[in-house]
Amino acid sequence: MLIVALTALGVGGATVIGALLGFLFKNVSHNFSKILLAFAGGIMLSAAVFGLILPSLESGGNLNLFITVLGIFAGALCLNFIDKFTPHLHKIIGADIEEHKSSSLNKVLLFVIAIAIHNLPEGIAAGVGFGSENETHGILIAIGIALQNIPEGMVIIAPLINSGVSKKKTFLIASITGLIEVVGTFLGYFAVKIATVILPFALAFAGGTMLYVVSDEMIPETHADGNKRGVTYSLLIGFCLMLILDVLLG
Repeated sequence: MLIVALTALGVGGATVIGALLGFLFKNVSHNFSKILLAFAGGIMLSAAVFGLILPSLESGGNLNLFITVLGIFAGALCLNFIDKFTPHLHKIIGADIEEHKSSSLNKVLLFVIAIAIHNLPEGIAAGVGFGSENETHGILIAIGIALQNIPEGMVIIAPLINSGVSKKKTFLIASITGLIEVVGTFLGYFAVKIATVILPFALAFAGGTMLYVVSDEMIPETHADGNKRGVTYSLLIGFCLMLILDVLLG
């Protein structure tokens, strides 16, 4: 339980670390940000496959394949449903800042809602990984999510400050989004512990949400303009790094 708590704090704290880096390096180039995001995408992709989907197949009994496929689509459809009611992060970041200066509070709320809703399933995925009692998979998933949270925390700083939000409030918002992932981690962990029968589906569901985030959010953002070869190799490096860790720690 202690390692779950520490991991939850680490996953949530990664967003705060990213926010602090965002304050320190306000002028990080767009290409560098995309490379970091692609690297994190590769890590999340690998964590989803090796830490969630394959364990789901191994623990699903006679209906393992059906349960895993159903869980993957259920997770993806859940986030797709959420996306219909909340803006995508990259759309918020790319919005016209001048247009929102007169309504910075609304801008802040928009950020909090969008990021919070998208971060909760990531936290749940980390918790479900530990709920399977395979600490290696849980740690790998948490590492993948934490590394993804660092560049996410970095890129939300400048738009908020430019919208007229104070540095203290900006840091508070980043901290809140990280705290939500901590809550999600415990939700996923205890849900699986209370009802172990749902473990195979929960693993696949969490894997489906991560696949959706990578496909719908991260890859389109990194391939939006130029340097596609660089971000592709960055994604592959992230994927292979997690693959190596999975083999060495497994």
